[in-house]
Amino acid sequence: MTDPADLRRQLAAAVPVDDPAWRTALETVPRELFLGNGLFQFDGRQWTPVHRDRTDPGKWLGLVYQDTTWVTQVDGTTAVDATGPVTGRPTSSSTLPSLIVRMLDVAGISEGHKVLEIGTGTGYSTAILCSRLGDNNVYSIEYDPSLAAAAADHIHAAGYHPTLITGDGLAGHKDDAEYDHIVATCAVRHIPPAWLYQVRAGGTITTTISGWMLASGLVRLTVQDDGTATGRFHPDQIGYMLARPHERPPRPTFHQHAGHTRATRVNPALLQDWTGQFLAQLAAPSAELMTTGTGVILVDVATGSQAWTEPAGGGWTVHQHGPLRLWDQVEDALTAWQDAGSPPHSDLGLTVDLDGTQRVWLGRPDGPSWNLPV
Repeated sequence: MTDPADLRRQLAAAVPVDDPAWRTALETVPRELFLGNGLFQFDGRQWTPVHRDRTDPGKWLGLVYQDTTWVTQVDGTTAVDATGPVTGRPTSSSTLPSLIVRMLDVAGISEGHKVLEIGTGTGYSTAILCSRLGDNNVYSIEYDPSLAAAAADHIHAAGYHPTLITGDGLAGHKDDAEYDHIVATCAVRHIPPAWLYQVRAGGTITTTISGWMLASGLVRLTVQDDGTATGRFHPDQIGYMLARPHERPPRPTFHQHAGHTRATRVNPALLQDWTGQFLAQLAAPSAELMTTGTGVILVDVATGSQAWTEPAGGGWTVHQHGPLRLWDQVEDALTAWQDAGSPPHSDLGLTVDLDGTQRVWLGRPDGPSWNLPV
């Protein structure tokens, strides 16, 4: 099948959303305009560029309308400019369509609402918003000037003219506040204060909270009259790239140190669970996570502290070195989670208090909690 309209209808029909108006938007917006002339495919080791002008048109459209996130830039190199396979971290992508409309669905966006989108990217999600809300109600901000320029070309080619801003999305866009909703297509380690000030009372902020272990959780916060905000996480296993100012700093090569050794109280395999890893990240927010064939390694970026596990008899041993006892912190969080019955993300909530503290809590606001690194 090579008819883009038919491919859009197929894509929209397969997307699970509560509000069918988002399916109509998917049927309307031509995704091929937003992927430009290239994308990257990953083989587990490197990113190989696929160029539109060297690909069969039917095959190209088949790729475009897969419900897949297509990476379009790796460490600043676009797929169009890449002459061969590259390695590195993705720095821009076209998010899978089902995730875009799921985020907008969770946010509770509807006709007449004024929305600020953090992270224009390729412009596809911006066009989806315009299709539903109209140009005058859509504001989108992009950090990377070259990406912002390309996105503007894509959006205008599709026939939409929202307000587009090039700048730091973590600062929002105060000139056109107040917004009914802020939706972020990048992840953050904490909620930027500017977002809270730019949403009306009763409005929402929908974003993914992530961190340096690359665990994440989708949360929708409602802003209260007093300027606080609170909301629960959703069970969706959703991940976005971290906003660039929240990215991990470089870390020296890891060298194991034995340090203090003891038996663990929990199975290190719990960090393979979506919620278990998220809680570990909350408990040790400046640590990175690595895995080995036999255990896990935690390395604190700020202090150099480390913890690593290995099998011992019928259990596991942990070695901790440095000023922070990383495994103790993680173990306490995982134990609290197990004591609560190991519930999913939807049992977690986030409250932003008047003093700026941002607490992720388990079960209810006065339950076990962990502060985000504000």
